[in-house]
Amino acid sequence: MTMTPELIKKIDDAGIIAVLIIDEVKHAVPLANALLAGGVDTIELTLRTPAALDAAKAIKKEVPEISLGFGTVLTVDQVKAVVDVGADFAVSPGCNPKIISEACKQGLSFAPGIMTPTDIEIAIQEGCRILKFFPAETSGGLKHLESMSAPYNYLDLKFIPLGGCNINNAPSYLQSDLITAIGGTWVAKRPLIQSEDWSTITNNAREIRNLITKIRS
Repeated sequence: MTMTPELIKKIDDAGIIAVLIIDEVKHAVPLANALLAGGVDTIELTLRTPAALDAAKAIKKEVPEISLGFGTVLTVDQVKAVVDVGADFAVSPGCNPKIISEACKQGLSFAPGIMTPTDIEIAIQEGCRILKFFPAETSGGLKHLESMSAPYNYLDLKFIPLGGCNINNAPSYLQSDLITAIGGTWVAKRPLIQSEDWSTITNNAREIRNLITKIRS
């Protein structure tokens, strides 16, 4: 399913999707507030921990300014679960037509993961126009993406690179017309969340926000 125009604009305006692994629900709201304080309002909450769905519920209730996405969505049941908690969008590591179809059925904006031309063509066939480029750096980074996506440029596809993105390589991605936003865990790494180091997370968020403003203004 292609994302709604409103959501596409939100993600493009954000420029950064903070990828989060939350182990304890009590961290959800302070983490969301720490990111907002640094200017980051779009997140991908990974479904890798038992706390993820309850953490999402807390963020939706207490910090409604956050655009809430889910990552590592691998099953039909997970699609239904993230819709039930009010997800704004979801992404997956790979390109599974069955999951894309269920997301479409549920009215959930969805970006499948791609790394090859075949992945891209499956995503196009399923109606997707915003795609997650994963794993970005180990598969060749921006150079690989530019070469791989060239035959499809007339379709105006946009990509969200994840996997190895950081403050150092962010500028090259953000300067590319192919990129709507970058994703990464470095803004709020798992140990920072576990140790409740909200000030460092806010500083990391502010650093990437300032960089995005500088590049895209």
